Amino acid sequence: MAYDQNNIFAKILRGEIPSAKVFENDHVLAFNDIAEKAPVHVLIIPKGAYESFADFSQHASEEEIVSLNRAIGEIAREKGIVETGYRVISNHGVHARQEVPHYHVHLLGGDDLGGCFN
Repeated sequence: MAYDQNNIFAKILRGEIPSAKVFENDHVLAFNDIAEKAPVHVLIIPKGAYESFADFSQHASEEEIVSLNRAIGEIAREKGIVETGYRVISNHGVHARQEVPHYHVHLLGGDDLGGCFN
């Protein structure tokens, strides 16, 4: 499957659609989710054209992989959710209900998130 250059995250990365940016470096962009599911709900995306975790883990450089993971930790610290806890979620494919075909993780926290599959 070819990467869809017109998905919403690709448009955000190109500056065609605005976002509430909370973090950016050479490899990662993070912004508040407009359909938040928790008081803290940040979407963290690689700047590279990766469809899913499987694609990212196979094709991204080590620098991109490290940068994404470090960004998750840094954002959690900046948002003040390290002590109380947070969840990192990534959906892959139809059965997981991945809505945007660009690899991304959801960082959720700021309240009791309940059981994992509520």
